[in-house]
Amino acid sequence: MKLIEIDKTRYRKHFNRVLIGCALSLAICSLLLSRLLITLFPDPSGSHFHWNAIGVLVSAALVGFLLNKNRHHPYLTEVYYVWLLKQSLNKITRKMRKLEAAAKQGNADAILALHYSYSGSRLLWKLDDNTIIMDELAVKEAELSNLAEQHNVILNVNDYNEQLLKQF
Repeated sequence: MKLIEIDKTRYRKHFNRVLIGCALSLAICSLLLSRLLITLFPDPSGSHFHWNAIGVLVSAALVGFLLNKNRHHPYLTEVYYVWLLKQSLNKITRKMRKLEAAAKQGNADAILALHYSYSGSRLLWKLDDNTIIMDELAVKEAELSNLAEQHNVILNVNDYNEQLLKQF
C-alpha cells in the first residue's frame, strides 16, 4: 500500500460525518427493529432482552454491510484509505519485535518495513492531531536512518510491500 498525502480537513469532516451517521443509524435501527420484534413476538414474562439483542446485532450487521458496499464511494475515499493504512500498520506492529531484531542484523526488508511503519504512523498521527509522541518517532526514524546508512540500505517507502513481512 502506497502512502499518499490526505487533505486533513476533508478527512476529518468526512470521518466525523460517517462516524455520527453510523452511530445514529445503529441507534435508530436498533430501536426500531427491537420494537418491531417485541410487538410481533411479545414475551409474557416481560423480558425482551433477546429481542433487543437481536435488534442491535441485525442493525450492526446492516450498518457494516452498507459501509462495506459503499467503501469505494468518493465520499469515503480518505476514510477507507486510512482504515486500510491502519490495517497495514497493524500487521507490521504484530511483528515489530522480530523486525527490530532483524533490522539490527542488517536485514534490508526489516529496515524497509520499519521505515514504512514510521512514515505511515507519522501520516496517521498528523491526521488525528496526535503530536504527543512525534518526538519519540523522530528519534526512532533517526536511529533507523543511521542503521540503513550503516548497512547500505536505501529507504524508499514506495518500495515496501506487505509480502516482505512473511519472512518474519
